[in-house]
Amino acid sequence: MYCTSCGKDLHDDAVICPACGVPTKNFKNQNMQVSNASASDDSMGCLLGGVYFLFPIVGLILYFVWKDTKPRSAKFAGKWALIGVIVNIVFAIIAGIAGGLGFGDFTYY
Repeated sequence: MYCTSCGKDLHDDAVICPACGVPTKNFKNQNMQVSNASASDDSMGCLLGGVYFLFPIVGLILYFVWKDTKPRSAKFAGKWALIGVIVNIVFAIIAGIAGGLGFGDFTYY
């Protein structure tokens, strides 16, 4: 294979020409393979979002485990875990107010 820019003889697996630094056709193929692999490894489903929402601790743990290796998955898990924590706090406050107003008192006289 020859460089399209300077004409230097290249190895068939070369990604960049060592003489002029111009990317070869292998550079484009290599980038496409990497991007396809990372997209398939980093996809999440709505079912997992529900798990992270119902069990926020799972989402928070996975956020810290994945934040360097799978940033999109980590963000997804962390987002739904945070939403789950906020909703649980709001429901706890509502239940506390309802209990304080006597809605939770079911004593029969």
